Amino acid sequence: MPDPEMPDAGRPDVVGFALTYGSGTAIEPHTHPAHQLIHAISGAMRVVADGGIWFLPLGRALWIPAGMEHEIRCDGEVGMRTAYLSPACPVALPEVRMVAVSPLLREVLVRLAEGTDAGVRPALLYILLHEMAGAGLPPLRLPAPADPRIATLVTHLNTEPASQVTLAQWAKRLGFSERSLIRAIRAQTGMTFRDLRRQSRILVAVERLCEGRAITAVAYDVGFETPSAFAHAFRAVTGRTPRSFVAEARKSA
Repeated sequence: MPDPEMPDAGRPDVVGFALTYGSGTAIEPHTHPAHQLIHAISGAMRVVADGGIWFLPLGRALWIPAGMEHEIRCDGEVGMRTAYLSPACPVALPEVRMVAVSPLLREVLVRLAEGTDAGVRPALLYILLHEMAGAGLPPLRLPAPADPRIATLVTHLNTEPASQVTLAQWAKRLGFSERSLIRAIRAQTGMTFRDLRRQSRILVAVERLCEGRAITAVAYDVGFETPSAFAHAFRAVTGRTPRSFVAEARKSA
């Protein structure tokens, strides 16, 4: 993906862009000389960066430090508003970070994407940095394991969230003993099999809720036996109930 025109690297500066991608668009691994803040005003994206798969629904943005390789996958049509910040900006975020998009931050990103006059950009940069400070959120993230066998497991859980394949069945499929698979999943993902499956189901549910699907239907689609079990798991992963998450996403749209 060729770089758009980047901000002046020698002084604090910011530029914005409005981009629209069709469903299924894949932006291959690339880097930028500037920091990037990625936000979708419509649709949902997955960003692969820093050893993980980050789910980016409405109301959330992702901070990508300068020089970090990343790739993007679009789930449905995506309207992206992105800002590039020069390395000279006074930021101290050396790692990928998920950021809550306040109404003010959203408007700043939209204004920058409209091609704001250079004289206004310093004020917008100040507001952007101010809104980002302390706006970190628990990451909606799946690990990207280095072991191809565990990566196969993670991919299956993500693409088939309602799958009922047990740990013992996975051990047989992947050539592990059950105990060895438990250790390998923990080493590669930092999670138990149960937590990994729950995380994957909820992240798929987040995408489907952002598409406007009904909460109860999504609960069953991703493998939960009851809406109450889904609500409990959803809150454990996102810190919100499904209903409050949907309300927040609608306000961000």
